[in-house]
Amino acid sequence: MYNINRRKFLGLFGCSCCSVLLNSCTTVPITERKQLSLIPEARINQQASAAYENFKSKSKLITKGAQLNEIREIGKRIENAVSTFFVRDGKEDPTRNFGWDYVLVDNDKIVNAWVMPGGKVAVYTGLLKITKNTDALSIVMGHEIAHAVARHSLERASQAMTINLGTSVADIFLGGAINRTRNTVGQNTGLDIFKLGIMNPFGRKQESEADYLGLIFSSLSGYDIRESVKLWQRMSEKNKGKEPPVFLSTHPSNKKRIENLKNWMNEVMIKYPPIKV
Repeated sequence: MYNINRRKFLGLFGCSCCSVLLNSCTTVPITERKQLSLIPEARINQQASAAYENFKSKSKLITKGAQLNEIREIGKRIENAVSTFFVRDGKEDPTRNFGWDYVLVDNDKIVNAWVMPGGKVAVYTGLLKITKNTDALSIVMGHEIAHAVARHSLERASQAMTINLGTSVADIFLGGAINRTRNTVGQNTGLDIFKLGIMNPFGRKQESEADYLGLIFSSLSGYDIRESVKLWQRMSEKNKGKEPPVFLSTHPSNKKRIENLKNWMNEVMIKYPPIKV
């Protein structure tokens, strides 16, 4: 039986879909990685904006104070630096249609931040206990903003569409063998083989890309990116013994993240110094 590496499968199937489905391959800014983009960016940004407003209406938000001001200031510096960087280099600004906004969620139990397409960023107060300083917070926010700049949400949605379509077509020729195998493995182990074999590795690729781009954005904005390693060392200490096996996670391990950041540090500081806005 002919065997194909899953990443080669995604590349071949994804690029074939690009040629068939309206030539829908786009390129991630800076890294220049090819990605599948089957959904109009304006549509997903509009949907995200509605979901974001709904989230704000149902969440306990901190609406004033030094912590919120710090988040907004970091966000604004990164916004300006990113736009200036692309315009200065004669490239299209990927954030030109963003409607930037930042909220601070009053929840000390959640150590997290996230972004929605179009530049909607949420930070939880629990995260601030780990970041501890402005430079470290800029690393996290740069990472989240990088997800939006790289259009990762759009890519994940397009990838899911492709996998569902491809699986359905293949299953017709295989007499339902794919779904039978998927269901059998799921019933016996509680695990989804598609999620483990395709979507989770894909997620880790995006997370590493966001770490790299986020480091660049933080550096361009004038923050000390050496704090990134210290941040993840603190995060690793907090999560000691709690991390799931890497194959079960959409994120790289903390150890791998720290290793990557150390490898990227000098290159980023040299190639992407603070930019004058």
